[in-house]
Amino acid sequence: MNWTLEVIVVPVSDIDQAKNFYANQLGFIVDHDTEVNEQMRVVQLTPPGSGCSIVIGRGIASMPPGSLKGLQLVVKDIQVAREQLVQSGVAVSEIVRMGEQLDNFVGEALDNIGFIFFDDPDGNSWAVQQISSRV
Repeated sequence: MNWTLEVIVVPVSDIDQAKNFYANQLGFIVDHDTEVNEQMRVVQLTPPGSGCSIVIGRGIASMPPGSLKGLQLVVKDIQVAREQLVQSGVAVSEIVRMGEQLDNFVGEALDNIGFIFFDDPDGNSWAVQQISSRV
């Protein structure tokens, strides 16, 4: 039996600000924005190419905004991903190699060990790892 991870709830304080960040700055696809009633609104967004979505909203999580740490995305080229984030106005770290800042590492030398880090407007923390191919 397969067990697939499909949705992660990300606690935010301002739904529209978070939706804007994830959709317009990160490029996540807005799957739906549904206001069930005054107490519940569900916005589902999916990173391009991902089988797992995030959900933000009200009436869906008991976690305080900004309390989710360690979310991780994977990309084929960490340098291109970082440049896209910078161009979108995201405050993103320099590329690091398992905790060391990099100066001259490129391409496959970054596979599995190249990372960048950023936070959403509430302080939920994300990592982005380079994996250009999988066995």
